[in-house]
Amino acid sequence: MITPASFVSDGLKLSALLHVPPDLKPGERRPAFVVMHGFGGSNQGGQGAWAAKALARWGYVCLQFEFRGCGDSEGERGRIICLEEVADASNAITYLQSRPEVDTKRIALCGSSLGAAVAIHAAGGDSRAAAVISQGGWGNGARKFRDQHRGAEWDRFMKQMTDGVRQRQATGKSLMVSRFDIVPVPPKIRAYITNDPKSSMEFPAETPLSMFLFQPEEMIGRISPRPVLLLHGAGDSVTPATESMELFKRARSPVELHLIDGADHFMFAEENQRVVNLVHDWLERYFPL
Repeated sequence: MITPASFVSDGLKLSALLHVPPDLKPGERRPAFVVMHGFGGSNQGGQGAWAAKALARWGYVCLQFEFRGCGDSEGERGRIICLEEVADASNAITYLQSRPEVDTKRIALCGSSLGAAVAIHAAGGDSRAAAVISQGGWGNGARKFRDQHRGAEWDRFMKQMTDGVRQRQATGKSLMVSRFDIVPVPPKIRAYITNDPKSSMEFPAETPLSMFLFQPEEMIGRISPRPVLLLHGAGDSVTPATESMELFKRARSPVELHLIDGADHFMFAEENQRVVNLVHDWLERYFPL
C-alpha cells in the first residue's frame, strides 16, 4: 500500500510516499528504509521508485521522499545544497520513528547517485541509521567532477562556479546553470531524467559548489559496525566506478562492494535481475526482517 505523506525539515514541508508491506499485521512493527532520489530528481523518477517498491514487496516499510527544492517539496526550486539534503535525510529518520508501523531501532538509508552520497554522509553523522545501501554514489565531489569534466570542459566548469560566486556577491542573485553543465549525462541514458516531469533542469551556481566541496568519504568510516552495501555499474557513464572503490577503501567492516558488469548509472531503474538478487541476499544476511 502506498499513501502520500509529508514531514518537516528545517521548517520546510517535504513531500513523500509511504510504502507499507501488504502483509503487515495490526500493531506489528517492521524494519524500514528511507529511500532517496538522485540529483534534482523526484519521486516520479525510476531509481527511487523501483527501490521503494522492491523493498516494500520484500516486507520493509519505506519512506520515499523528495529533498527540499525538488518535486513537490517546499524550498527554492533547484537549490541543491548537499549538507541541507543530509539534514533532510536525518529528519526523514525522525519522521519514520514516529510511525506506528516502524521498528524505531531499525531504520536504514538507501540512495542513488547524489542520494547515495547523502545516505553515506548522513549515516556517518547519525547513529540512528541502521544500515546503508548506496547505488552509484560518490565520496569526493572535487575528484568526481574532475573525472566527469575533461580537458577544456574542466576549465569551463571551474569558471562556472567562480562566476557564480562573483555574481552572487555583486548582485545578490544566483547565476543559473544547466543540469548537464553540472553533471554530464550521455544522450543515450538522458531519458531516465527527462522522462521525470518534475526533475529540475536548472540550478543556481551554489549547487555545483556545494557538490564540489561535499566529501562523504570522510564519514563512511564512522558507519561501522552498521552494514554498508556499495553498488556501482562497472561501466557507469556518469559517475566513475572508482568513486565507490574509494569509498570501499575508507569504509570499515561490515561493507561490501559490487561492481556490476553491463549496468550503467541508473542501475535501479534498469531493474537488472542480478542487482535484484544481490540486494535481496544482502538484506537477508545483514538487515533481515
